[in-house]
Amino acid sequence: MSGGVDSSMATALLKEQGFEVIGSMMRFWPDDCPTGAFELCCSPEAAYDARRVADRLDVPFYLLDFRDHFQKVVVDPFVPSYLSGETPNPCVWCNRDIKFGALLKKAQALGCEYLATGHYVRRVEGPDGVQLHRGRDDGKDQTYFLWALPRGMLPHLLFPLGEYIKDDVRTMADDRSLATAAKPSSSGLCFISSSVRDYLQERSSSQPGPVVDASRDNRVVGEHQGVQFYTIGQKRGLGLFHSHLQRYVIDLEPEKNTVVVGTRDMCHWRTLAAERANFLVPVDTLPKRVLAQVRYRQSPIPADLHLGSTDTFELNFDAPVFAVTVGQSIVLYEGDRLLGGGVIGSRA
Repeated sequence: MSGGVDSSMATALLKEQGFEVIGSMMRFWPDDCPTGAFELCCSPEAAYDARRVADRLDVPFYLLDFRDHFQKVVVDPFVPSYLSGETPNPCVWCNRDIKFGALLKKAQALGCEYLATGHYVRRVEGPDGVQLHRGRDDGKDQTYFLWALPRGMLPHLLFPLGEYIKDDVRTMADDRSLATAAKPSSSGLCFISSSVRDYLQERSSSQPGPVVDASRDNRVVGEHQGVQFYTIGQKRGLGLFHSHLQRYVIDLEPEKNTVVVGTRDMCHWRTLAAERANFLVPVDTLPKRVLAQVRYRQSPIPADLHLGSTDTFELNFDAPVFAVTVGQSIVLYEGDRLLGGGVIGSRA
């Protein structure tokens, strides 16, 4: 229970379906977190809301301390990833190792058969076991962040909201007089109360360097404020000379302390190589043709899948794809079914 309407309504539905439900929330915030610092999930204020809902539904509620685990898995690698020229996706690893991984172990130790969340994901019983499919609400689907879950975990997961639309969830919560019914949806990273740029600025030293234009023989066309503040596909805030305003970041070279820009056409790639691969289906059943998603809220794109070693694969897209970013997730689908994914390591 994150203190939002989705996990609140998931709890209510399970209780109404006859499950014996135990509510829990994972504590990530530090002791010195000021009141009101986070308008996000998993904050002290959110814990209060979650407990109110648990009391309303008459389910026990436990606040579980996972601060050390969260720091190690999510927070510590964040800044170094940006400094190395990557754009990380920490929610993927939080889901795999903490919100599902560590919490499922805790639930099983308490004798629970399932772990349930308010994610908009559909659980489908297939011939080869439990499958994960896109949520019915296209605008809220969250399978993109679950590709790294261990396949053996799937039979123990429930997603009560998978068949619902967000507006209907709010209506159902209001009908049940849940305190979170009208609560705004959270967005962004739960451990950052400001912007990512501000967070990086507070925790890394800025080293200005050249911005070079690959479309003009790597001519210097501006000065950046630190490689960690830029990402592939970025157009605004580049500080370029007036004659080079129509440029996009196409590469980051931290070893040279250089940001490379180019035309929009140069910010497209047809192939990529992925590492840290994980598949939610038997590997020998993976199709050669997949739908691939290189960022959240992007429509999946047809591609040819070529498996490498046990934890790598390559994709050849039917058409060039904009802003393929090292460090981000590449997520694979067959129709609505989530097949797995990996971390983008290179592109061409």
